[in-house]
Amino acid sequence: MDIIFIISLFIVAYLYASVGHGGASGYLALMALFMVAPAVMKSSALVLNVFVSLIAFVTFYRSGYFRWRVLLPFVISSVPFSFLGANISISPDIYRKILALCLALATVKMLLPSQNTSYQSKTPNYVLSLLIGGAIGLVSGMIGIGGGIILSPILVLSRWADVKESACISSAFIFLNSSAALFGLFTSHTLAIDSRIALWVVVAFLGGLTGSYIGANKISSRGLKYFLSVVLIFAAIKLYLQ
Repeated sequence: MDIIFIISLFIVAYLYASVGHGGASGYLALMALFMVAPAVMKSSALVLNVFVSLIAFVTFYRSGYFRWRVLLPFVISSVPFSFLGANISISPDIYRKILALCLALATVKMLLPSQNTSYQSKTPNYVLSLLIGGAIGLVSGMIGIGGGIILSPILVLSRWADVKESACISSAFIFLNSSAALFGLFTSHTLAIDSRIALWVVVAFLGGLTGSYIGANKISSRGLKYFLSVVLIFAAIKLYLQ
């Protein structure tokens, strides 16, 4: 079972990193499936998220897809709210189901053929970005994810970034939010990490390195959009059924 878990962990990290995500929702699903102790799942998934999102960001950044002007307003509000969300102990079940529905709708919208074939990025509204970032950060901290699965479809559907730019921006967003959430767990004395985390980090990092390289350099933007849709649907199902 450990070998199957390790192989599955590599595949999840590969798939998520290919679209600029850290994979926390996938890691949580794997941990639940393989009966990892619930007390260590949230913290362990966030640790994996930090490493995979970091390597995804570096890879997409080096390929020239980063737009800091789009990222900045989102993280200004999301990071402190992610810290706060990690300390909220109420049951997040209702948030998971709402989020799952939103992800499913966003995926359907993204897969519909666009009537405008010429792509041109828009500049996001600064105040709106702050509000969205804060909301994503709060929910992400509560659930134990980095928030990229929420931010990515918003960026793409709002035409604030194309798919590869969204991957780069989302990976930086996830890294910062996951780090803030981990710090929140640490300060509240609720940080609990599985003893096998070192091995998991190595496997997830290798999966993330491979996946992000393929996503940034080998897959077209159109192909990457379908990859992103698969990831979003997987995350939606996982969030709804958890």
